[in-house]
Amino acid sequence: MSPPPLELAVVIPTFNERENVAPLLELLGKTLTGVGYEVVFVDDDSPDETAAAIRAIALSNPRVRVLQRVGRRGLSSACLEGMMATPAPYIAVMDADLQHDEHILPVMLDKLKAGNLDLVVATRNSGEGSMGEFSENRIRLSQLGRRLSHFVSKTDLSDPMSGFFVVNRRFLEEVVHASSGVGFKILLDLVSSAKRPVRFSEVPYTFRQRVHGASKLDVLVGIEYLQLLLDKAVGNWISPRFLLFSMVGSFGYVVFLFSLSLLLSGGVSFLTAQVVASVVAMTVNFFLNNLLTYRDRRLRGAALIRGLATFYAACAAGVLANVRAAQFLRDVGFQWYLAGGIGLLIGSVWNYGVTSVITWRRLRQR
Repeated sequence: MSPPPLELAVVIPTFNERENVAPLLELLGKTLTGVGYEVVFVDDDSPDETAAAIRAIALSNPRVRVLQRVGRRGLSSACLEGMMATPAPYIAVMDADLQHDEHILPVMLDKLKAGNLDLVVATRNSGEGSMGEFSENRIRLSQLGRRLSHFVSKTDLSDPMSGFFVVNRRFLEEVVHASSGVGFKILLDLVSSAKRPVRFSEVPYTFRQRVHGASKLDVLVGIEYLQLLLDKAVGNWISPRFLLFSMVGSFGYVVFLFSLSLLLSGGVSFLTAQVVASVVAMTVNFFLNNLLTYRDRRLRGAALIRGLATFYAACAAGVLANVRAAQFLRDVGFQWYLAGGIGLLIGSVWNYGVTSVITWRRLRQR
């Protein structure tokens, strides 16, 4: 008896999820009996060799495939690559941490087909859905994210932060070229990329307790969520990464003024204080940008030291460009505040452009 034709692909992004792969595949096999399905794991080069474990399983299980990404990170972009790598007409996205209830997958698939919908979302925020054992702080953060999502999406999802949904391939192909692939919230990325009302339904479920691994939710994930919102709100006009870089630069300027004031009050000469305060501000900017703005290209080890040196050089040149441009504009008649503002903008663009190419360039791993 031949297997049923491929109907559903389950796309699962992984990072250090080796222990969860086999149990998850067993659960999916029991749940999707009678459904023609495949499981596409997208692994971001996990140090625990998750990809190798999946390949070993795939040798005897033709339903299993793995895409191992080298030099790239990010849950949303991983999901997009996995979804575009399968020919299945319906595509489910879920996590590998066993917190999503796989038993509702057939229900979601049936709803999607019966209603000719674009999307069916597993929700924790309506009906009998629940956040499970989430702490109050986690619940409040999720609710805040839900409210913020309304700034970029006209789709009234009860759980726009959900990472568990089934999408119609036709809708995916309609919105994929407008998607950002930024951060962790692929669902919000897809629905906010739509140019028309999204036809959707929801299925409630209870979020399970984590069995293995650590939660991916931290302050930096929150920053990435804000970066996604910025990309959807102003991404057609200005890079959200540049906005984040500029915000870090503004904080660095505050650090500069504070350091300069502190040094001058301590009797240090103005020239010395200016140099020291500038180095302090540039150092703070470098580490914040490495942590936040370029999280997906974060430098470590010896690369961190080399990156700091190139950042110093780029910013020093940026200060020179800023001063020269502002002085020229002042000489030709611009008001001081316009000349200074344009000079600052030129310096910021210079710093961003040069450091993104030199300091945080994507290096081939050896």
